[in-house]
Amino acid sequence: MSLRDAAKTAVEQCLGLDADEDCVVVTDDERRDIGEALYEVASEVSDSTTILQYPPGDQHGAEPPAPVAAAMKDADVFLAPTTKSLSHTRARGAANDVGARGATLPGITEEVFTTGLDADYETIAEHCEDVLAQVAAADEVRVTTPAGTDITFDAGDRDWRDDTGIVHDDGDFSNLPAGEVFVSPVDANGTYVVDGTMMPHGKLGDGQELRFEVEDGFVTDISDDQIREQVEAASEQVGEDAYNLAELGIGTNVAVTDLVGSVLLDEKAAGTVHIAIGDDAGIGGDTDAPLHLDGIIREPTVYADGEEVELPSP
Repeated sequence: MSLRDAAKTAVEQCLGLDADEDCVVVTDDERRDIGEALYEVASEVSDSTTILQYPPGDQHGAEPPAPVAAAMKDADVFLAPTTKSLSHTRARGAANDVGARGATLPGITEEVFTTGLDADYETIAEHCEDVLAQVAAADEVRVTTPAGTDITFDAGDRDWRDDTGIVHDDGDFSNLPAGEVFVSPVDANGTYVVDGTMMPHGKLGDGQELRFEVEDGFVTDISDDQIREQVEAASEQVGEDAYNLAELGIGTNVAVTDLVGSVLLDEKAAGTVHIAIGDDAGIGGDTDAPLHLDGIIREPTVYADGEEVELPSP
């Protein structure tokens, strides 16, 4: 799949851009080629298409420059292929709140773009609906793995959500590549062991595992020095909120057959689970933190109120 082919999937299938809509592509100096591919396709659909480029942010979740935030808010449709994620920013949330629909592509690379968009998103949406139906009403969700994960989650009154990649209604939002069902739990307890992908390590090698202990909804112990240092640095700004157990997600993208070391793509891989630390304000929670660290877990078994959930497989 070429950059142009992937861009057509994003613009036409995922965003459903119309000729009479205003569209803005937001990118940065390191993702210019992907931004220009999206701009080229979008401008063929709508004459009212703009591209904005700015220096990469310092970290995931950092707010973009004010003119970028304003452009996202004023557009009907926005696409944001950037080095650092805009998903959990107030700028993205404000744009959706006034009815703009859009997709962020955080940390996107050409390989991830052409792999993750080489998919039938209508089929992915069906898998999302199936998983959502199995977990949405559960009082407790438990995840176990052969590597040692055994953790339970309570969603409380927070809604499970799905990221189907189909962004056709006002205010809709998705990561691209897409394909997951997720919740920001009010409580979690147990142990999870990341054996897939997690930054700053990327795809973990055989036998490499990152262990996290969780008590009353907060991460209490982190086995890896680099990840621990990131969380500790964030805690200097926001205290214990940096240790918030932010997300439980289930991958549903059946086009992703192998982990490649990109969190954006690997967390969507069908049949995987990902668990995140930090910010959850953008996904239904109430914790505002300057980080959101996802760890992908292989070979999970998921139980909803004791019943095994049937997960999609590639």
